Amino acid sequence: MPDKSNQQRALPRIRVLQVEDSPLDAELVLTELQADGIDYEVRLVDDEPAFVETLKAFKPHIVLSDLSMPGFSGQRALELLRDHSTDIPFIYVSATLGEEAAIAALREGATDYILKQNPARLASAVRRAMREADEQRARARAEAELIRIQRFESLAMLAGGLSHDLRNLLQPLLLAGDSLQDYQDDPRLARLGVLVRDCGRRGLEMVQSMLSFARGARRAEQVKVQALVDALSLLLQGSVPRTVTLDIEVSDPQLTFEGNHTELQQCLLNLCLNAIQAMPAGGVLRVTTGSVKLDQGFFLEHEDALPGEYVRLTVTDTGVGMTEEVRKRLFEPFFTTKEGGTGLGLLSCRRIVYSHGGVMRLDSIINEGCCFDLYIPLARPITEISDLAEVDTNLHGNAEHVLLVVEEAGQLTLLSDTLDAWGYEVHGSQSGTAALQWIEACGLPDLVVMDADMSLFTSERTLAALSQYGYRSGVLVLCRADAPPDSPKLRMPDGNRLRRLNKPVSTRALLHAVRDVLRDGREKSRH
Repeated sequence: MPDKSNQQRALPRIRVLQVEDSPLDAELVLTELQADGIDYEVRLVDDEPAFVETLKAFKPHIVLSDLSMPGFSGQRALELLRDHSTDIPFIYVSATLGEEAAIAALREGATDYILKQNPARLASAVRRAMREADEQRARARAEAELIRIQRFESLAMLAGGLSHDLRNLLQPLLLAGDSLQDYQDDPRLARLGVLVRDCGRRGLEMVQSMLSFARGARRAEQVKVQALVDALSLLLQGSVPRTVTLDIEVSDPQLTFEGNHTELQQCLLNLCLNAIQAMPAGGVLRVTTGSVKLDQGFFLEHEDALPGEYVRLTVTDTGVGMTEEVRKRLFEPFFTTKEGGTGLGLLSCRRIVYSHGGVMRLDSIINEGCCFDLYIPLARPITEISDLAEVDTNLHGNAEHVLLVVEEAGQLTLLSDTLDAWGYEVHGSQSGTAALQWIEACGLPDLVVMDADMSLFTSERTLAALSQYGYRSGVLVLCRADAPPDSPKLRMPDGNRLRRLNKPVSTRALLHAVRDVLRDGREKSRH
């Protein structure tokens, strides 16, 4: 004998929509479910308007329908159900269903059929139908998630192809902005230089963040809390209804930590949109930031206990709150309380927080609201000096000969002008072949600055040819930030040291790198 109590626990309470014009037959059907220990809630209808209305309001898990009724039929009920949903099981329970009609019913989308004269199979048919429906929904969610992942992979491929071109287009803005700041006697040009440089830098950061997000990789950067919240506020414009008040409070606008701006922005946006949906009648959405010191006792058993200073990002709403049952299942894949939701948003948020070495906390009270606290470890901010006015005066060159090899004409011109303005004698070549021809005519330079991304005569072939020409000084290679740091293609055959400089290149970084490579070359020649 099967254990009925175990079966009852295995099948949660189900909502049954019963289509039957005979109260006695309806009662006999339900008796079979009761005898098998199935916990159910039922709605009984016998006409089309009531059936349609109950479908929408009651949201049944399964439909049990007679075949023929005055003014209504099982075939019509099945047709209406399939227009409404393809996931809800439909079982005929009829005394007049012949073999041919039963086969036709299954072809039309019915899940099963039971003869009223032999109802013993009804309970097992209901259990099987519910199990198969759950499996079908799980497959559909998995397929939808697979499609979503494939879309992200396609986005990553597209972003990878576009990012290089976009960085090359934006790169000149950094150098051009720095060059415009040389005109300190004209405040308008100086201000324009700052604007151009900052726009170029932010554009390049956005390109890199988009590429990082599409690839699913976390790129460490210095995240300013004020900039993070400002970007969130901008994204929320148009999403916050008039009935919801948005309250943002930043305790320390200069607070900075190491993380990924795009991922954290995605996380906060997800929490805010969830909060808005939890306040259908309106309320207050509050986003606050601050720093806090966490001790050993704060962390849970499964968390890495790392006491210290943390930045706290808090999203609070005054909505409907969460039941204890919902809280327990909140981070289960595909679990959702929203119509059409994937159940992956909060799981993604937790992944992002954990990937930053942080922890997440939730507090919720029914009919009072929810509060999500994200704790991210604070790191010592990196101070960047971006103004040319603060560039060291000893970065000026002493007429050293620099051979600059860059295919893109605009970048070649800007880099040449920048180095020339800082005291170097520069020869620009748009290919490795042209650079080698210049060496044959003019001799070896003091320094070679070369773009790693060249197609006409590749950077690795150019490096090998330089070695054959007897070049023993340093080489400064301009590389993409996501290029492998130890790529064997970017090595001199004789083991000569190369210096990498990540693109996009700022004037300050370029001048520092040029000075360092020249100094290393002079020290090596002394020995």
